[in-house]
Amino acid sequence: MKNYELLAIFKPNLDAEEVDKAIEKLNAQITEFGGNVVSTDKTGRKKLAYEVQSFRDGFFTTTILTLPADKVAEFKRQLRLNDSVLRTMFMEASEKASV
Repeated sequence: MKNYELLAIFKPNLDAEEVDKAIEKLNAQITEFGGNVVSTDKTGRKKLAYEVQSFRDGFFTTTILTLPADKVAEFKRQLRLNDSVLRTMFMEASEKASV
């Protein structure tokens, strides 16, 4: 399994409780696909650089996870189908360089 980093922006019309539920649902999907959530960081509500689906801001979260390589495509598809999510950036996490 590889390490991945997921940046998700949730719709700003959700309250804090609904955002927490959406994050827990996302984490449950990861474990359902055979992955593991290493950490979740809620950055909070931030202004967007441009309008996305007629929203000017959103709730930012960063999740570090491990996921089997054959499940990545299906997980990305599930992210696109999630109504609470405005945008996502899903990338493979690289090892930190030692200096």
